Amino acid sequence: MPSPFPGMDPYLEHPSMWPEVHHRLISAIADALEQTLTLDYRVAIEKRTYLSVPEDSVLVGIPDVSVYHKTERNTATAVIPETRSASVTVTLPMPEEVKEGYLELRDIATGEVVTAIEVLSPTNKRAGPGLNAYQSKRQTVLSSRTHLVEIDLLRGGETMPMLGTIAPSDYRILVSRSTTRPRAELYGFNLEEPIPVVGIPLKAGAAEVTLDLQTLLAGIYDRARYALSIDYNQTPIPPIRQTAQAWTKEQINNQIDGSSMR
Repeated sequence: MPSPFPGMDPYLEHPSMWPEVHHRLISAIADALEQTLTLDYRVAIEKRTYLSVPEDSVLVGIPDVSVYHKTERNTATAVIPETRSASVTVTLPMPEEVKEGYLELRDIATGEVVTAIEVLSPTNKRAGPGLNAYQSKRQTVLSSRTHLVEIDLLRGGETMPMLGTIAPSDYRILVSRSTTRPRAELYGFNLEEPIPVVGIPLKAGAAEVTLDLQTLLAGIYDRARYALSIDYNQTPIPPIRQTAQAWTKEQINNQIDGSSMR
């Protein structure tokens, strides 16, 4: 059964689900590009690592990354003198190793990174080491001859820095070609709209290849059997903006009605 939504499914943004979606999407993008690129290029899946203390890791039970190991901690009971106030048990934020994947299109002949493709995670859009690490990487790419494709399929968190008056949107895809900087193409789209097809810039004089994220996400949704694990009766996290709440319920109800008729 397909997703009820014509574009991005907001239920995939849940902190407990997004790490898997992020991992699958990066792999799907790499596979799709490798089928269309000439033998002048290869797609490399890279990662950056840092320590982070996510504020909501205790709340949701897992971090915003795909690698996490939880160990049981031994506790000891101490005898507290009667003259002291009674203690309470508190939970301390523990640093976790964060590994975030991204893609690089490399020139086979020189090994040069032609295009960097980033799929943003919540840690990239939240104040802290994740945001600092990503913005540092972003500035490095923008100061180089490497093209940047930045895919933001998350409604929560900070919007990446851009100049000028930009209409608000739920989601964004930025295509920054090194040959036209500081100008770049920004595709802003909302929950009610399909994800636009974008061009992936390559070496000078080479024709761009297209990236159809909508088709890739539909395939991921189907192969991962998300329809069996998502409870569409729950409120998505983050919540839907008020102007789209009625539309969201209608999409879900139409999907339920259609399934019951088959």
